[in-house]
Amino acid sequence: MAYELEGKLLEVCTCNVLCPCWVGEDPDGGTCDGLLSWHIDKGKINSVDVSDRTIAVLGHIPGNILAGNWRVKVYVDDKASPDQKDALLSVWTGKEGGPVADLANLIGEVISVEQAPILFDIKGVEGTLRIGSGIEAKLKPFLGATGKETTMYDTIFTTIPGSPAYVGKADSYKVNVPEFKIDLTGHNAVSGSFKFVS
Repeated sequence: MAYELEGKLLEVCTCNVLCPCWVGEDPDGGTCDGLLSWHIDKGKINSVDVSDRTIAVLGHIPGNILAGNWRVKVYVDDKASPDQKDALLSVWTGKEGGPVADLANLIGEVISVEQAPILFDIKGVEGTLRIGSGIEAKLKPFLGATGKETTMYDTIFTTIPGSPAYVGKADSYKVNVPEFKIDLTGHNAVSGSFKFVS
């Protein structure tokens, strides 16, 4: 077994609510700039324990999400040891196969790989994601008629294969780093849990 990882996802993007990429349609405005972040509550990659580590991808998607050719910046939390960083990158570059490899195959260019402080915080149904001093997002899922989070299942695209996605709205999504400048409110947000096994 190459990896077994369990944790949570926080995701925001420049698409309107709800993001059409998840159902295979073209992004709003023709392109999408998304921030995808996975916090591993517990897990191992080969023999390396990566529990309580976070990896994030800030990406420009130039058209339909399924066509790939994403340009991305990859962030690994600064608490990761060199072995943990290498293990996380081996999974999120597709080298270890499994469900994450399908996502990694959509990336056409890695602009940079950086380590930075990452705050990944979920309280109830609300989440905050902060990477260094240049990236921040606050989001909360929509609630259905029963008071439970609104969910998507069996979508053609997903960042958490095999798990339901809770769709919602970002109260804020701000990015000020080289290659990316974003300052939005009220756009797409997704959260959820995952279990990746390869």
